[in-house]
Amino acid sequence: MKPTASGTAPPLGGFSPGTLEMLRAILATEPCVVRAILFGSRAKGTHRPGSDIDLALEAPTLDLFALGRLARAFEESPLPYQVDLCWLDAVTNPDLRAHIARVGKVVYERDAVNKSAQDC
Repeated sequence: MKPTASGTAPPLGGFSPGTLEMLRAILATEPCVVRAILFGSRAKGTHRPGSDIDLALEAPTLDLFALGRLARAFEESPLPYQVDLCWLDAVTNPDLRAHIARVGKVVYERDAVNKSAQDC
């Protein structure tokens, strides 16, 4: 990230601190999610006002029910953006996997104490 004219780095994904905290709080509701990686235009810094949020989830024991709960939580949240979720283990497109690896930015990581996904 390039510094702004004020010498500070622009906010990750162009989010306000409140938006980033809300994203993290929703992700924390699912113990299966170990890490969430922002990709797409918001990770590259080419987003526009209203651009969606693309998140790849590292969640080895995630199931479709948990993914659905997360999707519903994001839809029902006051976030002013659409959130598109993908389960990283299920991404088979090599170009998409390479894009996530190249431009992805970690926006959420379960802390070391709670990193176990045994409760999933």
